[in-house]
Amino acid sequence: MRAVFGLVLLAGLGLAGFAVYMTQDHISGMQRELAEARAGQGADVEMGQVLLARRDLRYGEPLERDDVVEAPWPKFALPDDAFTDKDALFPENGLPRVVLRAMDAREPLFASKISAPGADAGITSRLARGMRAFTIQVNVTTGVSGFLRPGDNVDVFWTGRTADGEITRLIESQLKLIAVDQSADMDRRSEVAVARNVTVQATPQQVAALAQAQSSGRLSLALVGLDDDEAEFVEIDQRRLLGIVEQEAAPEPEVCHIRTRRGGEVVNIEIPCTN
Repeated sequence: MRAVFGLVLLAGLGLAGFAVYMTQDHISGMQRELAEARAGQGADVEMGQVLLARRDLRYGEPLERDDVVEAPWPKFALPDDAFTDKDALFPENGLPRVVLRAMDAREPLFASKISAPGADAGITSRLARGMRAFTIQVNVTTGVSGFLRPGDNVDVFWTGRTADGEITRLIESQLKLIAVDQSADMDRRSEVAVARNVTVQATPQQVAALAQAQSSGRLSLALVGLDDDEAEFVEIDQRRLLGIVEQEAAPEPEVCHIRTRRGGEVVNIEIPCTN
């Protein structure tokens, strides 16, 4: 009996050892295949160079050569507006560049986050070609309770009196804010504060319309959603606001006349029309 038990035990140990050996061999084979696949992928990927921020950069800081470091980057994943050459980033004329948007260490340098050579971080560096800056006075009611910040888009409503009474009308849509009060920092995350004025980017024609509207009535702003690009004509007056429907005036009754003589005088007398 003991001999049989010993044989079974030996057979079990042998099978267990064989299973462990086969498992280890299978895992080793998978690891070799994975390493070969990774090596093959790495050899096929074409690499380029990109410029990264060496340290955290904040709005308004001048950009120096020591703030930039080169790093390899897959060419297929390289953004179009990323800087790849220090000579292009720092031209020979020596004109400095300024940080327009905050960047973290090891973040690629994009043209949209750095000013042109010689330009400062003011609102002039934020204006697109052919556009102008126009300032609108606001308060807690007309300025969306202080939730506006540079980079937001707003609709502008005008409230004023016309020949038909007081109305509110959407006069401009999707205007981009480039400054709130005296700050153009798009990364500002301070506590909510009520702005006294905001500066928008607009065409000369829009600037003329906004100036006329601000001098003849009250301007109010409405914050536009991030992905909202729809706009439609909006106008409302007190009657439409209160749901007052104008009733048509009842037609005046038709009046007929007869001529009669009273003494030596001929007079017209009104009588109900019979037809």
